[in-house]
Amino acid sequence: MGKLSRVLTGLAAVAFVLAVVSHFTGPIAMVTGVGYSHACADLALLAIALVLTITDAARATRSAGQL
Repeated sequence: MGKLSRVLTGLAAVAFVLAVVSHFTGPIAMVTGVGYSHACADLALLAIALVLTITDAARATRSAGQL
């Protein structure tokens, strides 16, 4: 899952760059900068949620093992 969050973060970075480029050059593949911006935010939020979920699950597993 750690790799998945890194992949999502990388895709968010690519979407951000595409949003900036399409803002200055016009739509890329019929998608405006706003579309890429929304994709960037959504992917970043998914990556954050995955990291938080994995961290919480690891803590729960460790604390259950200590009982």
